[in-house]
Amino acid sequence: MTMQDAIGVDISKDTLDAYHEGRNEDRQFANSAAGFRAFCRWASGCAAAGIVFEASGAYHRDLERALSRHELSYTKVNPRQARRFAEAIGRVAKTDKVDARVLARMGAALQLAPTVALPEHVAELQELLVFRRALIKDRTAARTRLKNVRRPLLRRLLNQRLAQIERQMTSVDSAMQAIIAADPGLGERLEILVSIPGISTVSATAILADMPELGQMTGKEAAALAGLAPMSRQSGRWQGKERIQGGRSSVRQSLFMPALCAIQHNPSAKAKFEQLVHAGKPRKVALTAIMRKLIVLANALLRDGRKWSAVRA
Repeated sequence: MTMQDAIGVDISKDTLDAYHEGRNEDRQFANSAAGFRAFCRWASGCAAAGIVFEASGAYHRDLERALSRHELSYTKVNPRQARRFAEAIGRVAKTDKVDARVLARMGAALQLAPTVALPEHVAELQELLVFRRALIKDRTAARTRLKNVRRPLLRRLLNQRLAQIERQMTSVDSAMQAIIAADPGLGERLEILVSIPGISTVSATAILADMPELGQMTGKEAAALAGLAPMSRQSGRWQGKERIQGGRSSVRQSLFMPALCAIQHNPSAKAKFEQLVHAGKPRKVALTAIMRKLIVLANALLRDGRKWSAVRA
């Protein structure tokens, strides 16, 4: 990707603001199926080497699928990184057109690698997982309210809401397992993960959806992607404490309960946890180390295509 052939796209609820660096051309398209088709025709005619846009939740997913169908190369970037790049080049203003120009320049200047398109079944799993997590938050809120209300009407309504949430979670879980069962490769990966002591079917499903790259990288890369790799902090003679930073918080959330279970049922994890605690490490730091151990182990097992065993692990 050269400085003259990148297209930056700022995605909002209703529109796509695009900018072609080489042509110095601004265009706007509707954030709809018809708008995606028009954008893809324009981008193909521009012979752009790459299309750069920010990950923006539900707003970017349809565009991502459209680009994949038209076999157009694209790069999805972290919004925070895009904002920091804008500040680094002196772009303080923030409008849709300015953001599109910044993204085009960022993609070209940093030679960003294309994003690998997710398989459709993984995208469906991710969407279901987001909805499931929202249901869990609703359930927690409803249970909290139930403890504080006294009127019979309100208690009845809250109990009905809790029952509805449980039914919806069951439906979502069934849909997720149906997707996994329909794909032999995904089903095999799930079986490998649940063979690890502490990782349940729910946790394994979340890990597969949140980190589909697992098994295709080194252990250090897996830990860093999950945000479980300690980052050094040093300047001159000053040496700060190492701490985890960045990465995918959803993966860490999915690994928290498995790590607690692992230190109870996995002899290797239990020994590691106790060793760190006896060495003076805070229990939270020791638990984070077990989470890192789990994701590195899961990556190795998926890479080798084998289940966990007490002898080899």
